[in-house]
Amino acid sequence: QVQLVQSGGGLVQAGGSLRLSCTASTLTFDNYNAGWFRQAPGKERERVAVIDSGGATDYADSAKGRFTLSRDIAKNTLYLQLNSLKPEDTAMYYCAARFHYGGSTCLGLDSHSMQYWGQGTQVTVSS
Repeated sequence: QVQLVQSGGGLVQAGGSLRLSCTASTLTFDNYNAGWFRQAPGKERERVAVIDSGGATDYADSAKGRFTLSRDIAKNTLYLQLNSLKPEDTAMYYCAARFHYGGSTCLGLDSHSMQYWGQGTQVTVSS
């Protein structure tokens, strides 16, 4: 059974940094398109950053220049480095993965299409 186990997150002041991790069991990220999503209270879950099985990344406009998605295939782990955090980044963050049917792509990776989800980790940014 596939499990995505998240760690990291917490409370930080505006301008601070955090790193989120997502370790997978029984899958390897070079066979899965994956990424990070977030959901704030009262809002829909949104895509933050994704990485295809080949390693190409794509970021939401709100994340560009501040967040960095990376992965360590040997450790089966995804990372999301969050820098220059703002209060509007406050949300529950989720990692997710989808088998790369049809190949490596960042297209079509959204909150409705991902197969597996992590348990979520809270990021709270105070002003």
